[in-house]
Amino acid sequence: MTKNAIVLGAGIVGVSTAIHLQRRGRQVTLIDRKDPGNETSFGNAGLIQREGVAPYGFPQQLGLLLRYALNNRIDAHYHLRTLPSQIAFLARYWWNSDARRHAIITRAYAPLIENSVVEHKDLIEASQAEGLIRKDGWIKIFRTEAKRDQALAEAALWQNEFGVEYDSLTPADIARMEPHMTGDFAGGIHWRDPWSVLDPHALTSAYRRYFESLGGRFVTGDAASLGPFGSGWKIMTAEGPLEAEDTVIALGPWAAVATRRLGYSFPLGVKRGYHMHYAVEGNAVLNNWMLDAERGYLLAPMNRGIRLTTGAEFATLDAPKTPVQLDRAEAVARTIFPLGGRLDPEPWMGARPCTPDMMPVIGKAPRHQGLWFAFGHAHHGLTLGPVTGRVLAELITGETPFIDIAAYSPQRFNP
Repeated sequence: MTKNAIVLGAGIVGVSTAIHLQRRGRQVTLIDRKDPGNETSFGNAGLIQREGVAPYGFPQQLGLLLRYALNNRIDAHYHLRTLPSQIAFLARYWWNSDARRHAIITRAYAPLIENSVVEHKDLIEASQAEGLIRKDGWIKIFRTEAKRDQALAEAALWQNEFGVEYDSLTPADIARMEPHMTGDFAGGIHWRDPWSVLDPHALTSAYRRYFESLGGRFVTGDAASLGPFGSGWKIMTAEGPLEAEDTVIALGPWAAVATRRLGYSFPLGVKRGYHMHYAVEGNAVLNNWMLDAERGYLLAPMNRGIRLTTGAEFATLDAPKTPVQLDRAEAVARTIFPLGGRLDPEPWMGARPCTPDMMPVIGKAPRHQGLWFAFGHAHHGLTLGPVTGRVLAELITGETPFIDIAAYSPQRFNP
């Protein structure tokens, strides 16, 4: 008999997991309160970051921490009144970001990143979404020689250990590649391996349509109603109660709430981020995804316009929007590229789900049968959706995952 499966959460991770389970013979229902791809997966830089082998660490240098404490930067912002509730998470995040521990985490994290493009390629071709993809990498630009040289040294290490390919760019190279940009740049890095997405929401929607073509279905439902039922699980949906042998929780930043109801405790923090789309002035063209590394914002030439994305905002998940980073970033971005008017009625905001050891939670729930977790992908949710979906589906259906996922086990937080 065909086994039923529920996937809770219809972001890129949940949709990808649903596809891989459906491919393996499960009858899968994808459940969310909104249509697929309308929460965290809606707004991001649109990069499949094959180069991102090292997760984003917490600053270690005292001088840099003091500058962040001024709370006037683009790459990071915090809500002072919520810091007390976040101290435990931030302390563990800082501790894991020590150079020695971060190097160990990077080696454990890298296999996911190394397979990110090839696993997306599989789903992109299957969902006929090639028109949403560019395969020419992205660029990081530097304003000082010191930061440029530090980044190039790190890139050389990643190339040797993880096979990441890059080109070192001179100021003349940047001017040639981006003739409508102005600024006194010291150089840059062109990461050659990553792919970019012209509309991340459209990509998740294409994956959803492919999932449904395989026989899967999407319904709206309430994750709070999930509970054990017999030897499986039961949840209320818009179409009535639904039962299944297996349930995957892929709820991104809301996973901590859903798992807490079932007796688990995950130290899941959030890094909120903002984006806005812009027109361009005159006949200006931005040719590449471009990160202004020392200012902490990114410009991306997407279908809707030039998308400007910000760094991390440390706040509670449900706090009102405070898009001060976006305003700061826009002011700087206008000095190097002729942005036109804003195209969105208001800034978009989303929340990245983060663990203090910078690695996602992927695997079986320690204290329940038929319950599985896939969340905590931080800045790399879009990048890691398909590879996460494949390894978890392999585990659920009794296959040996094609990469070792022991480092991502839920048991590291819930013995």
